Amino acid sequence: MSTKYTQPMRTRSASTHFKVGFLLLGLVISGGMLFGQDSVNVATPYHSVYNHLKYLQHDSYQPEKAALSFPKDEGERKDLAIKLKQVLDGRGIYIDMEIISKDPDYLDSTRNRNRYYLDHHIPELYLEKVDDKWLYSKRSSQLIASWHRETFPLGTDKLLDLMPKSGIDKYLGLYLWQYIGLFVIILFTFVMHRVFTFLIEKIFIRLLKLAGYEKLATKVLQRVARPVSILIIFPILMTLIPVLQLPIKISSFIVTGLQVVWPVFAVIFFYRVVDIFSEYLAKLALKTESTLDDQLVPLVRKSLKTFVVIIGILLILDNLEVNITGLIAGLSIGGLAFALAAQDTIKNFFGSLMIFFDRPFQVGDWVTSGDVDGTVEEVGFRATRIRTFRNSVMYIPNGVITNQTIDNHGLRVYRRFFTQLSVTYSTPPELLQAFVDGLKDIVKNHPDTRKDYYEVHVNNLASSSIEIMFYIFFSVPDWSNELRSRHEIILLVIKLADQLGIDFAFPTQTLHVGSTPDQLTKIEYDRDKASLKAKVESFLQLEMGKGKPGKEK
Repeated sequence: MSTKYTQPMRTRSASTHFKVGFLLLGLVISGGMLFGQDSVNVATPYHSVYNHLKYLQHDSYQPEKAALSFPKDEGERKDLAIKLKQVLDGRGIYIDMEIISKDPDYLDSTRNRNRYYLDHHIPELYLEKVDDKWLYSKRSSQLIASWHRETFPLGTDKLLDLMPKSGIDKYLGLYLWQYIGLFVIILFTFVMHRVFTFLIEKIFIRLLKLAGYEKLATKVLQRVARPVSILIIFPILMTLIPVLQLPIKISSFIVTGLQVVWPVFAVIFFYRVVDIFSEYLAKLALKTESTLDDQLVPLVRKSLKTFVVIIGILLILDNLEVNITGLIAGLSIGGLAFALAAQDTIKNFFGSLMIFFDRPFQVGDWVTSGDVDGTVEEVGFRATRIRTFRNSVMYIPNGVITNQTIDNHGLRVYRRFFTQLSVTYSTPPELLQAFVDGLKDIVKNHPDTRKDYYEVHVNNLASSSIEIMFYIFFSVPDWSNELRSRHEIILLVIKLADQLGIDFAFPTQTLHVGSTPDQLTKIEYDRDKASLKAKVESFLQLEMGKGKPGKEK
């Protein structure tokens, strides 16, 4: 019994073991082949991105596996995987794997879809769930080629094919070819900087000198030449650095540094361009009669330089990924409180703008405003400086002076002179008329008086005198010349009165005691019109015929 069944049982056992072993070996081989091709883990956004980046590293370079993170129907998946990795490295975009979701059912709450957006620098780069796999979206795959051209313009992408992909050693974190590339870029940058500086300093400065702008060329353009050269070099650097495919942290640091430093030199350049523009405005201001333009040029220079610095700071902050919109919004809220606290300063600033636009006065004008009476020396952003006739200096806030009545004596075309000439009641009418005619002739013959309008008349019978109104205008540019002309006119009036025998009256009271009319002493006046006219003509010929009225030869 035992021998009957023992042998067949051994035979079946050996055969079964052989078959099972062969089956297991086949499974292992086929499983290994499967794992080597399509068995990478892309079940979550994290694993898909990890698979893409891991198998494109120099020490684990297997682009066939990296391509499995891309959809099958989007052309050559391996080429897409390589180009996307080059874009990320070239732009210095660091992918933080710690924050990528490991949830296979991740849902974008803003769009309510199974999408995971990878980085805000490339808004259209995202993964989406297809069946049970997380792959780069079709839209992202279609845009990779355009992103690659933007990152590597002017055919620099061809240089990437010359770079080794694996099998070489690192030295201090970089490959030997990367060190060589850095050296070549630095040398090229230095040479180009020297070339551009030479061209700007020599050619453009020489052209400006030939055009007659020697001061502008020597004092301003030489200071602009170096910043301009650097501004030209920086875009070249930004184009060449991505080709080196530096480690992502180093690349991110260099790209960010270039993006931050470039606005600094741009600020320096435009800051000095403002000086050039100010020199041009200063020349235009010299051609105008208004002296207020000369004060406006420094204010424009300061305003433009402040604007350039503010824009530069905003650009630097934006390149450092500071939320400029939030910052401006915060400043606007804080600016409201600041405006309330500094409303007087703001009022004075807009007051200065009104002065420059309306031009109620200019530097050098004699103005009267309220209790202030003096000459304008300077118009600033906050206050106007006025030199009083006591030689003191008064600073009036522009917000105050623009709300007051301003009497600008400097804008007068003519300067008025008005006085009453009082003569005694004993002066006969013929002598009064001759005196008035002589006064009119003085006005007509004086070089600084207005000839088309003046008033000289016997005007009033006062309590102790006959009053002659003497109302004339001087055509002189300033107060000093006005005083000189007044001096000359008054001397001529006194000499004419002396020539005609006119007595000027002054307040008097005459008391007559015990006298009769025939006992009163009478003054004898010359009443002959011809004689009086001859005296006036003799006076005018003697006094007004001289080179300088009112002065003896």
